[in-house]
Amino acid sequence: MTPNDQMLDDGRVEVPQGDEYETGRTFDALGVDIELVKALADQGITTAFPIQALTIADALVGRDVCGKAKTGSGKTLAFGLPLLQRTAAASTGGAGRPARPHALVLLPTRELALQVHGVLEPLAAAVGLRVAAVYGGTDIDRQVASLRKGVDVVIATPGRLIDLGERGELSVGEVEVLVLDEADRMADMGFMPQVEWVLRRLERPHQTLLFSATLDGAVDRLVKRYMVDPVFHEVVSRTQTVAAMHHRFLHVHQLDKVKVAAAICRSYAKTLCFVRTKRGADRLVAQLAKEGVKSAAIHGDLRQANRERALADFASGKLGVLVATDVAARGLDIDRVDVVLHFDPPEDHKAYLHRSGRTARAGETGVAVSLLLWNQLVEAEVIQRRLGLRVPIVEMFSNDPRLGDLVGWQPSEDERVL
Repeated sequence: MTPNDQMLDDGRVEVPQGDEYETGRTFDALGVDIELVKALADQGITTAFPIQALTIADALVGRDVCGKAKTGSGKTLAFGLPLLQRTAAASTGGAGRPARPHALVLLPTRELALQVHGVLEPLAAAVGLRVAAVYGGTDIDRQVASLRKGVDVVIATPGRLIDLGERGELSVGEVEVLVLDEADRMADMGFMPQVEWVLRRLERPHQTLLFSATLDGAVDRLVKRYMVDPVFHEVVSRTQTVAAMHHRFLHVHQLDKVKVAAAICRSYAKTLCFVRTKRGADRLVAQLAKEGVKSAAIHGDLRQANRERALADFASGKLGVLVATDVAARGLDIDRVDVVLHFDPPEDHKAYLHRSGRTARAGETGVAVSLLLWNQLVEAEVIQRRLGLRVPIVEMFSNDPRLGDLVGWQPSEDERVL
């Protein structure tokens, strides 16, 4: 712990807000091998985030670890570095065995699978390991061909893993390091039976690293049933909301709502818009186009190639606006999102936090903007109370210059609608 950290009664370490993304701990000091340290340094990564500093040492010695951390806190490296280092140490050299990996990362969505693969693949190459990602919505034969070439680490969604297992194209019988990433999201999406299907088929003694935003309910039952003497680590923020995030709640009118959204999108480099339905996502993309704003949607009815292209274009900055449903956006880890726009209100305060957490990540600032019709104002007040916020809801029209600088404009009580 740093001198400013506090040890909670249950052993968790609370990191003050100002230190939430800076520990000063280097990866070599945490026991990470020099090859991985060099590969990280080549990417400009030299010091560990708190969840990494807390969990890596325990994971490297083989302990089962439960890490409680929100998306964007750096947990991919928190489990990825120990997974790669321990797998490389156990490897006899050469290509991994066909369809029989020594390490498995199980996670809820194909987008998250692609992102984790993108982080781990160059690091795996530095220690001579092969990584493959398998997920639904794309050509299974191509994934089978990749597995048959030999693989050390598989990153998988539950459904596709089971499909491959039932075809005899992928076995978890030799897995020695298992990662359950975004375990709470897998529970929310109904994947726990599939997760347990996988866990029951692990034949060797193995290490389990579980990361989740919450550790209650179905996740807690999973921990108690399948993990062995796990050590718990949590980075606790002093407030539920992200410290660097600005919250704006705008009362808009139905006929002007899309124009307000377009004005916001034009003012920032990256805007992530949330809607409640797949049809609503497609509709908003078409409406924004009429306002001269190019955007793309991601939702479950789109072809995987279209989703991947939209995500890649948004992540690279080629596309400035992405419209997403809640399910499609689960686990997304995209850098430098300037604005999260709640075009449709979230279901509750937890959904608000999950959506809004796509901005103000890794110490950067960001804005969460809610567009509210007259019959949604009370709903927004309830969300604010649950989060301990008191932000005036202000009436706004699409020609208002304040939309161009939502960070610089501070809503006042005199402007409050509700």
